[in-house]
Amino acid sequence: MSTQRLGIIMHGVTGRMGMNQHLIRSILAIREQGGVVLSNGDRVVVDPILVGRNADKIERLAKQHGVERWTTDVDAALANPDDRLFFDAASTQLRAELLKKAMDAGKDVYSEKPTAETLDVALDLARYAKAKGVKNGVVHDKLSLPGLMKLKALRENGFFGDILSVRGEFGYWVFEGGWQEAQRPSWNYRKKDGGGIILDMLCHWRYVLDHTFGPVRSVSCLGKTHIPKRYDENGQPYVADADDAAYATFELEGGAVVQLNSSWCTRVHRDDLVTFHVDGTLGSAVAGLHGCKTQSRVNTPKPVWNPDVPQTMNFYDDWAEVPNNRVYDNGFKVQWEDFIRHLFEDTPWSYDLLSGAKGVQLAELGQKSWAERRWIDIPELEV
Repeated sequence: MSTQRLGIIMHGVTGRMGMNQHLIRSILAIREQGGVVLSNGDRVVVDPILVGRNADKIERLAKQHGVERWTTDVDAALANPDDRLFFDAASTQLRAELLKKAMDAGKDVYSEKPTAETLDVALDLARYAKAKGVKNGVVHDKLSLPGLMKLKALRENGFFGDILSVRGEFGYWVFEGGWQEAQRPSWNYRKKDGGGIILDMLCHWRYVLDHTFGPVRSVSCLGKTHIPKRYDENGQPYVADADDAAYATFELEGGAVVQLNSSWCTRVHRDDLVTFHVDGTLGSAVAGLHGCKTQSRVNTPKPVWNPDVPQTMNFYDDWAEVPNNRVYDNGFKVQWEDFIRHLFEDTPWSYDLLSGAKGVQLAELGQKSWAERRWIDIPELEV
């Protein structure tokens, strides 16, 4: 048994997602546990170098978490042959150019999503990686959420029978700023900066639906900008012209219908910030980020519609919790570990730049559906 080093150039990890999920809860957690164990017993230890534009911010982050290497010079970092992998969690608008530059430097690449703002750019990026022969991955973190893993296990074990429909609710109230600080950065609400919930969330819904319930075959989407005025990080008002809510319907292969609402303008009255209700011929399930409850055909109650008297049935009592029969680790960390094994052992890996392009495709077609107010079929993508 031996130990192998993986040098990782981590770009854009001073932002909320990059810092918390990728740096602290994934790479530093992997470092703390002693690395990733391969099938032959070898161990891969991670050695990150943090890259960002703000020297003070990146230095403080590195020192706070005991990361010895940091720089503001992306080109210098890419020139180091000892660092094999480039990771990007910064601006979507700059992502394709950065990933190509990394591939030109001989690096394998791993990226947040969306991989680009348009399908043409995202697909070109996937083809570029194939031509370069580099290993590549795109974060598909929600597939490793306990709730969704339980739903997938139920489907694979035949619990649902034929899936009829899926209803999903995602979102929460993002404060406008000014009187109450916003929980999300202001660029999310400006078109020119790549903002908009359709581009953000339909990229997620593509891989969630494809891998959990079945391939998406068509989409109908209505976007809205409910709150046109917000306040930025400096308390200054700005025009919020990007969509802050999306109301989408999808048809899956086999005919199942999915309704998914995504909104930064909704106050939560449900069990979690995202919930999925799945109805099938043999049973139904409701899942959030972690929990999942089921109701089988034989346990389904028989309510009677009578609007003249108060409802006496407690419908929540007729559902059973799916037990936690395994330990669920952080979803981002799980995918980092799987991708590292793919790098060193060539284990199967489905979440590549082509899969990322499919997410951009769905977002683009969702926007097209909104603009043209019609259903749109989803063509197959190839590289």
